[in-house]
Amino acid sequence: MAELHDECGVFGIYKNNAETDIVEETYLALYSLQHRGQVGAGIAVNNEGNIVHYKDFGMIPEALPEKELLRLGNGKMAVGHVKYSSGESVDHENLAPLVMRYIKGQLALCLNGALTNYQELRDELNQGAAIFQSNGDTEIIAYLVARARINSGTIEQAVQEAVSRLKGAYAIVLMSPKKLIGVRDPMGIRPLCIGKIDDSYVITSESCVFDSMGGEFIRDVEPGEMVVLDEEGLHSYKENCGGKTALCVFEYVYFSRPDSVVDGVSVNMARQRAGAILAKEHPVEADLVCGVPDCGIESAIGYAMESGIPYATGLIKNKYIGRAFNDRKRNSEYLMRIKLNALKHNVNGKRVIVIDDSILKGKTSKHIVDLLRKAGAKEVHMRIASPMFKNPCYLTSDTTPRENLIAATKSVEEMCAYMNADSLGFLSVEGLHAIAKECKLGFCDACFTGNYPMDVSNTSREDKYSHKIK
Repeated sequence: MAELHDECGVFGIYKNNAETDIVEETYLALYSLQHRGQVGAGIAVNNEGNIVHYKDFGMIPEALPEKELLRLGNGKMAVGHVKYSSGESVDHENLAPLVMRYIKGQLALCLNGALTNYQELRDELNQGAAIFQSNGDTEIIAYLVARARINSGTIEQAVQEAVSRLKGAYAIVLMSPKKLIGVRDPMGIRPLCIGKIDDSYVITSESCVFDSMGGEFIRDVEPGEMVVLDEEGLHSYKENCGGKTALCVFEYVYFSRPDSVVDGVSVNMARQRAGAILAKEHPVEADLVCGVPDCGIESAIGYAMESGIPYATGLIKNKYIGRAFNDRKRNSEYLMRIKLNALKHNVNGKRVIVIDDSILKGKTSKHIVDLLRKAGAKEVHMRIASPMFKNPCYLTSDTTPRENLIAATKSVEEMCAYMNADSLGFLSVEGLHAIAKECKLGFCDACFTGNYPMDVSNTSREDKYSHKIK
């Protein structure tokens, strides 16, 4: 139902246990990251320096059939990726891992993030006669690493030189012939963490991967840090650490799974706090509180606990609509009717508070209010567990241009009237920052405040919405 999409999940594993089936482990890990990307998925395996890979469109079972996994082998390292649509065109070349061959061997690269200097770097590489197979950020980074490696003593030096050219947000997992490398952008905008599964080191986007697979969470990768896994163990390079940090606060609002811990803060607890603060900031008399599945549920529980109003299920989400259905020529209203339904028995004759994580265009919220009213709700009060989303994101997510964001063009009263709600309330910016008060990093809240943590030039904005083709 969401109109906001994250840009991918990454995973890498370096095997230290001969019995570990790294293809199976990577496959299962991607299931845990499925919420971060549902357009396509891929796995690459390093078999003694030869990288074999497979990637395709769809959810994990569709994108990675067993017959293709069997031919990947069972090498020393593997990387995996799940993709959501972004500013890139959605074609096979933009799926990951990106595997390329150059004079020093092969590289496999997975990326979560977006570069704001994409066009500048692409123009530079074009002048050097680079031949591109995609229009994505991932290929730009791979070219920079390959070019730097020619004159560098080690792959680590090459990666550090390459990322020094990048502007934007990124969490990178890269596999060379002998090493597995993870890099987090200097501001820590995208999450990245380290853990172990059966004595094998793992680098991935979220800690829920370790929990779901019986592994061990070790720590988050620090903003600006590069970690390297090889036969000697884990190595850390922190030359780029220590600057201004700006973790995307939407990791707590929407992107991350509720059972993840991001930079020391439980996502589930952060969302419940958002609901509790929302109850203090926007109280209203009602008979029940319900949440919009999936990310509104934890905040609804927090609102109910703080307000003393009972929590109940008011909306049911159909979780079995696959990519093939969404690709059919259907209008958005039709898809919304199929995806979400009201639980009439619970809401009929009731004053209902419905909690959602955010509002972008407002169409989904209007549909939700209509659903609840048709199911017999006497009153419908919308409460949003984040501030008003007024500005497009150029660093982490795929969002509509500013003129299409309802909060950028309408007042709260106008939005409430458009949705046909009895009242509408948003979490304050101060309240948002309080939901993850234990986090030692600063936050990027530009989508709410317009205060971007770095320059996002007009060129980068145009590139974002012209599919980066020049």
